[in-house]
Amino acid sequence: MCPLIIVSNPADWHLKIPGVRVIAARSYLTEPSWSEFRNARVYNLCRSYRYQSTGYYVSLLAAARGHRPLPSVTTIQDMKSATIVRYASDDLDELIQKSLAHIQSSRFTLSIYFGRNLARRYDRLSLRLFNMFPAPLLRAHFASDGRKWQLQSIAPVAASEISAEHRPFVAQVAASYFAGRRSLTRRTPRARYDLAVLRNPEERDPPSNDGAIRRLIRAAAAAGMRTEIIGRDDYGRIGEFDALFIRETTAVNHHTYRFARRAVAEGLVVIDDPESIVKCANKVYLAELLSRHGIPMPRTVMVHRDNMERLPGTLGLPCVLKVPDGSFSRGVVKIDDEDVLRHRLAEMLEDSDLIIAQEFMPTPFDWRVGIFDRVPLFVCKYFMADDHWQIINHDRDGHRRYGRIETLPVQEAPARVVRTALRAANLIGDGLYGVDIKQVRGRVYVVEVNDNPNIDAGNEDAVLGSRLYERIVNVFLQRIERLKAGGGKP
Repeated sequence: MCPLIIVSNPADWHLKIPGVRVIAARSYLTEPSWSEFRNARVYNLCRSYRYQSTGYYVSLLAAARGHRPLPSVTTIQDMKSATIVRYASDDLDELIQKSLAHIQSSRFTLSIYFGRNLARRYDRLSLRLFNMFPAPLLRAHFASDGRKWQLQSIAPVAASEISAEHRPFVAQVAASYFAGRRSLTRRTPRARYDLAVLRNPEERDPPSNDGAIRRLIRAAAAAGMRTEIIGRDDYGRIGEFDALFIRETTAVNHHTYRFARRAVAEGLVVIDDPESIVKCANKVYLAELLSRHGIPMPRTVMVHRDNMERLPGTLGLPCVLKVPDGSFSRGVVKIDDEDVLRHRLAEMLEDSDLIIAQEFMPTPFDWRVGIFDRVPLFVCKYFMADDHWQIINHDRDGHRRYGRIETLPVQEAPARVVRTALRAANLIGDGLYGVDIKQVRGRVYVVEVNDNPNIDAGNEDAVLGSRLYERIVNVFLQRIERLKAGGGKP
């Protein structure tokens, strides 16, 4: 279907762009025929987006009709938030300083048209702002105190506000944008839904290798879902999809978390959901949660400046220190000496007011139980790297050595391991988790619960093969259909 341009008054639209329909906002809101359209892309260029105005209702009702509005109500509200604008300024600080360094005045206004600006030198900044605040036409205001520039405000621009001299450029970039979106989002006859997979091709330790992604795409296609690999710069396109699968290492202070938040706000099915990212990203939270619910774990102490001196007598040596947000065995150190312990504690407490210390439990392997939608998906033995106490050995030169992986049918794994993993994962939610467990003299101990667990072709899928990806896709499909049917939270 052609793009729908919604304006307060069709007389405001002075651009000639083939293949688009220009509709009065009042008509879009009140004529029943528009609610019958499916999968429409709505570009809201009304004069005002204030709360409960016509422009606000265009985006609100577009979402209710299953259309895909730009801007969404979430974006409209984000632009009004001084906190979110300040966060965007901080996040883009280096690019802002570089882009505006040549400007002599203390004020600057940047007009952004579908992620572009008339001056090519501002294209990168324009695209990044468009991705953070997806709206067809934007105006960003910057101010300088003589030392650095800051984003002061950003707001959508109505069709009536496009200056005459800018109209040819806006028509050009809009036509290019619409043509690109049609080619990118064209559905095959069987494709009922669109799945976005967030990946970083340059990530050194991605949670899924290329083979796993290819198998996922095939499984999705067989179920009637079209898959598109997206990256960090596709933030503004989240609303084009029905579901988001994050296959990039997640963190709270990171674009993966912002993608998850945006996707939830746009009504997508999301794995990993932002709540799971927050809960699993912090080992202090996990330790408190597991302890409160009686989940067995290695003896654990929350360390702070007031109790750090008592740690050797409390936990003994050797022990393991963990920064709250480490991943892939990073930020985890084994300590054998009291002097080294004091030194490393002082270092870690510079960055976090609380860290985790656990008793050292040497085992030849850790169990990894993959759980999705509260059902065990795979069980692996992650063996320690040769001559090392962790499954990954990071040497001083930045090289990594990995232990081997052995995958078992779920029913052949120790029932106590699987049962304990399920108890721990269910405390987090119904997403995709990898629960790490140590087994010592018949007893099991949860080391941690990970969101965004590894699923690699040849490793975690060694038992189920393509059926593992079919199970993942089927959960996405069921949740999307529940949402489309008005079932609320998937």
